[in-house]
Amino acid sequence: MKKPVTPPRDIARELARKYSTMTHDELDVLESILVPMKFAKGEKILREGDICRHIYHIERGLVRQFYYKQEKEMTEHLGTDNSIVMCIESLFREEPTTLQMEALEPTMIYALPKQRLEEVALHNVNIQILYRKILEESLILSQVHADLVRFETAQDRYRKMCKLMPQVILRAPLVYIANYLQMTPETLSRVRAATLLD
Repeated sequence: MKKPVTPPRDIARELARKYSTMTHDELDVLESILVPMKFAKGEKILREGDICRHIYHIERGLVRQFYYKQEKEMTEHLGTDNSIVMCIESLFREEPTTLQMEALEPTMIYALPKQRLEEVALHNVNIQILYRKILEESLILSQVHADLVRFETAQDRYRKMCKLMPQVILRAPLVYIANYLQMTPETLSRVRAATLLD
């Protein structure tokens, strides 16, 4: 059975609950700029060379951000229900991105166009706070991932990911989880087996 599409008003409320309290009028404004987008499994949300012009709120689904390094795919981020994804450098520099974004499941997204978000943030302090907190969260997530692969053992990387991203662990193909954690699928299988024995 198909899940009904969440109304934009509920998405605006969800974002407000997570990032900033809002007046009724501010919720109206936030709701008015949300753009619903549907993607089939395997469909690209953003291709290399595109300019990222939106902050994407994943209402439901699974999204992978990746890039190519020496002709190998490198998974940068995996996002699932009620999380935010964006290509932050492309978004702010308004330059083509090297990151690609694809739906790993049928995915429903509500996009926040950066230009409209900045326009309404000028007149609505709580939307300004929401915008800032979304960006802060994105930067912190990038730092957490960088520290994870830089400092942690394979086992600790996997354990932390289980804690921070349980839905991703349950739903993403193992090859992408291994890639995100910068280990081979064989290493990940060993680590998972050892974790289950703990």
